[in-house]
Amino acid sequence: MRNKVHAGSRLRCVPEQASLDDTDRAILDLLRDNARRPLREIATAVGLTVAPVQRRITRLEKLGVIERYTVQINHGRIAGGIEAMTELHFADDLDLAQIMEFVAQVPEVKEVLTLAGDPDALIRIQVEGVEDLRRVVSSLRSTKAIASTKTLVVLEQWTRRT
Repeated sequence: MRNKVHAGSRLRCVPEQASLDDTDRAILDLLRDNARRPLREIATAVGLTVAPVQRRITRLEKLGVIERYTVQINHGRIAGGIEAMTELHFADDLDLAQIMEFVAQVPEVKEVLTLAGDPDALIRIQVEGVEDLRRVVSSLRSTKAIASTKTLVVLEQWTRRT
């Protein structure tokens, strides 16, 4: 960590950026594609043995480059599951904290993106069926803070792994 002095004589720790070589980047690409990929397979792909690959992954975790391992779910493959994106247009100028507090109270809201411009926010909703989606959107629209919504149902998802 390196320390930087900011206005008001406050000292703040700023994490240094990690230096990565081509092998580190290749390991990250392989993990990004499949976080459950066996170490032996990663080692073969990058031309190392298992032990140095494990040390590199541990180092990347300690440096905060690898924050967590996760799973990407294809909701379209789950019977009865619907994923939707809903644009929110607010009636008043709400600040970010108010928007987050408001949507955090709706358990079907899985992600919130606040935006500059129109709309004010975009939320990702996960529900069991059309009736659930209708109920959630209606509850969002019932508050005076939301002037209008526009809901789009997700048919398929693709994510770039770079």
